[in-house]
Amino acid sequence: MKQAVITGIGILSPIGNSIEEFWQGIKEGRSGASVVDRFDIEQFSSKIACMVKNFDPLQYIDKKELRRSDLVQQYSLAGAEMAVADSGLDLNKVNLDRVGVVTGSGIGGIATFEDQTRTFIERGAGKVSPFFIPMMIIDMVPGLISLKFGFKGPNYSTVSACASSAHALADAHRIIARGEADIIVTGGSEASITEMAFAGFCSSRALSTRNDDPATASRPFDKGRDGFVMGEGAAILIVEEKQHALNRGAKIYADLLGAGMSADAHHITAPAPDGNGAARAMKAALDSAQIQPEMVDYVNTHGTSTPLGDIAETKALKTVFGDYVSKLNINSTKSMIGHMLGGAGAIEAAVTALSLRDGFVHQTINIFDPDPECDLDYTSESSRNVDIKCGISNSFGFGGHNITIVLGKHTNSTG
Repeated sequence: MKQAVITGIGILSPIGNSIEEFWQGIKEGRSGASVVDRFDIEQFSSKIACMVKNFDPLQYIDKKELRRSDLVQQYSLAGAEMAVADSGLDLNKVNLDRVGVVTGSGIGGIATFEDQTRTFIERGAGKVSPFFIPMMIIDMVPGLISLKFGFKGPNYSTVSACASSAHALADAHRIIARGEADIIVTGGSEASITEMAFAGFCSSRALSTRNDDPATASRPFDKGRDGFVMGEGAAILIVEEKQHALNRGAKIYADLLGAGMSADAHHITAPAPDGNGAARAMKAALDSAQIQPEMVDYVNTHGTSTPLGDIAETKALKTVFGDYVSKLNINSTKSMIGHMLGGAGAIEAAVTALSLRDGFVHQTINIFDPDPECDLDYTSESSRNVDIKCGISNSFGFGGHNITIVLGKHTNSTG
């Protein structure tokens, strides 16, 4: 079996529109939450989100493409361009038939769907855009990335709610392992800070209503948590066959060692209370990577700031790691950037890779009153410098989809 490594990262996030700006924001413990200003938020119970700021799509696509693309596609194309540049790939020297694109999104072009629905109701069927369907469907993201760069390898999307982009990474790993491609452009994106998405999540009481203090609203593992804060953005990663990367002298962020997946088969939105599904995904991931639990140093949790989810994940960690769980460095990136839904798994895998590279575990901000049922070390006081050799990243989605990605510190990088 071939080995996979991560050689490029492109990020658009609520705390930075480049990998450098994003990572600096993470190190500073910066919150990306604020009051929503894109539409009239008055009627909604939750009025806050973690929005991408100061994004200029014309840096990445022309005006014609802009009119024919949804925001989620614009975020993705920007992330892909940054990731390809970051990887140092010379596309004139790469076999484009062996470069694939596999990305995930939970919701896709919902802004376009809302806009065109209004057009249909107000102006009739003849006024609906001929680009409505291509702008809305989730699989158009990898399609557009392949068109932009000429990548002709495996090309499709993964859709599993908040586990979507983590599933894309898992597929990228397995495609590389089977020798079916040399490079997979992967990751995910979401752009769902829209009226209908807000209405749906508010109706299901999933979102935090701590509207008077947005910066502290996302509180994973805190006793006072009251729901997640919606986020948006994109994280695109270049996953490359290890020898292919070494042969071209690529810098390598981390080794992509394996992944494990499971289903709760419990409820459409709530996790299994005992964390059984999450635990099985973590165990399967460690088996996939041929890693013993005691070899893991760091866990980037799903950590959404929901009352049920944080407890279930805590129980799952105890099941998998036993007494060793007290020695783990654990945190939640969502405390800063909110929940990017289908893009969450990819950006948290990117954080895990950067943490391995730099020996740095960021703080989980906003833990003011620890929940007694969430009694692990969530790095709540401050960030820490730790030599971590193996990390896992958890992602769990509505529908009971569970996935864990395993990353290892790369020690033979020529970059």
